[in-house]
Amino acid sequence: MTETMTYNATGLVVHDADAHVMETPGWLRDHADPGIRERIEALEYQSGNELRQTGDPTEQRRDLDAAFDGLRRKHESAAYIALEAEEIMLRKNFAATGSFIAEHRSRALDLLGFASQLVFNTFHNSRLHGWEHGGDIDFVIGAARAHNRAMTEFCSVDPRLLSTLYVPLADLDRAPALAEEAIAMGAGALLVASGCPPGHSPSHIGLDPVWRIASEAGLPIVFHVGGTGALIDPNYFRNGLPVPPDFHGGAENFRSVDYMGIPGPPAQTLATMIFDGVFERFPALRVGVIEQGAIWVPSWLRQMEAAFDAFVRHEDRLQRLSMRPTEYVRRQIRFTPYPTEDVGWIIEQAGAEICLFSSDYPHVEGGRRPIERFEASLAGTTVPGAREAFYHDNFVDLMGHALDGLAADG
Repeated sequence: MTETMTYNATGLVVHDADAHVMETPGWLRDHADPGIRERIEALEYQSGNELRQTGDPTEQRRDLDAAFDGLRRKHESAAYIALEAEEIMLRKNFAATGSFIAEHRSRALDLLGFASQLVFNTFHNSRLHGWEHGGDIDFVIGAARAHNRAMTEFCSVDPRLLSTLYVPLADLDRAPALAEEAIAMGAGALLVASGCPPGHSPSHIGLDPVWRIASEAGLPIVFHVGGTGALIDPNYFRNGLPVPPDFHGGAENFRSVDYMGIPGPPAQTLATMIFDGVFERFPALRVGVIEQGAIWVPSWLRQMEAAFDAFVRHEDRLQRLSMRPTEYVRRQIRFTPYPTEDVGWIIEQAGAEICLFSSDYPHVEGGRRPIERFEASLAGTTVPGAREAFYHDNFVDLMGHALDGLAADG
């Protein structure tokens, strides 16, 4: 590490619970088995780094490959590298250091000053979710394996990069072996859709082997925004008015109206898992709810408490729980607030165990000053140890053995 000042100026060891790789056009295809490779559509990038799925005409692919070759040369130029330190939080998406060139990501971590980053894909959560619900389980398993090889390759350049490897839950019989396979590849966390799998509940006892495998390995299950299909009914946008731009200046990411639908899937999935006893049966299991906000968590906790009190006399499953819903959440589930949310208020309402710091690097949505925003909202909290828990302790609790490969932090 050079003497260059890092972005992290908290005085604490900071772990980043949400970071991303920016996938190049052939990222998934190039890591897929021959049997499914030609079935995976390439990625097409539009203005503002937006994405849509398309066919894969050979000429179009050549143009994209040439464009990314040119971008790589720009990233490797002395002039570009010379400004990295001062622009580490200004450059976003494919312009950011280490966004798609794996061997540059270590420099980005040094300049950010983060002890680790939990790394997710950018463009493939919605694709994997759609394929998982598409009925072709062999295809989705093949696509998941391609994703996991690509993520493992990217994160292999630095032990501070913790990979999230996808485990489809659609097939109760095959899901446990897929979890074991991901762990054997070196997963930092097992990524699953935060909505309901096709054909059964996320609390189905047939998935107990998956939760057991994760618990015994000391690795978390993680959800991430984008893995549930459309956030809301698309008819909400048919209002006779122009479509407003999103963060990227385009129209294909999320905006204020669909932002309001983000908490729905994880709230329902986690409540179902709590009420059906998953966290009772697996007290060592940890779940991270990433880039789905946390401002909704205090009211959700109260809603679950009200549901518990209303139905406990009539439901055996609730009577078998040894704790109340909020206690399971505080023991086993962690959330990343958006930098626009008042994390201090969330902690005051829900407890210091709940929230995790995340930068969303290198995405535009993470902003240029996430620490500064979080620090401002943490300033007034009276909860003891809240800052240390937010930036460090809760992440260490979530990630478990995934951090064993790091030097002792702090």
